[in-house]
Amino acid sequence: MGQEVETKATIGGKTQAGRVQLETDYLLWRGKERLKIPFATMRSVEASAGRLRIEHPGGKVSFELGPRAAKWADKILHPPTVLDKLGVKPAQRVSIIGNGRAFSDEVAAVLGEKPSSRVRKDSDLIFLFASDLQDLGRVEKLRGMIVPNGAVWVIYPKGRKEMTENDVLAAGRAAGMKDVKVVSFSDSHTGLKMVIPVSDR
Repeated sequence: MGQEVETKATIGGKTQAGRVQLETDYLLWRGKERLKIPFATMRSVEASAGRLRIEHPGGKVSFELGPRAAKWADKILHPPTVLDKLGVKPAQRVSIIGNGRAFSDEVAAVLGEKPSSRVRKDSDLIFLFASDLQDLGRVEKLRGMIVPNGAVWVIYPKGRKEMTENDVLAAGRAAGMKDVKVVSFSDSHTGLKMVIPVSDR
């Protein structure tokens, strides 16, 4: 869940009370009416006098955010990349397992070197591109290949009945891992992050 603030919004010239929530790629308003504005549809975004003003296909809206207005405007105008969401950083030891060739090139640009296509011992991050339930059976072994505060990301197809999010969650929990984050990896895939529980590190 993103940042959430209880405040007032002016929508269609009328002011109403409610809650506004800033997510990684959209803004959500819950008040007298519900409004979801994807960043990609915003025509203009500006902050002034403590108000965040947005123009989108549905019209103009502004939110009373005080000092947060400028920070939220910056986050909307400069949203995190997929690699940011996945926590990929320079100097990490990264392993990418499965069909992730294009992704491997993106990661290499951040690391300054090509990530391993085989599981490396003491990896900071392991990305498992899972296409079926058999692939999920590898999670237990991968748990033993990351550093104590590392993570295993399972990247799996969206909308497939033969392998659902519940299957991915079950594989992680069976391996003694804790699921801590879900991101939209692409239009076709979801990423689920698993870590070793703090009590087991």
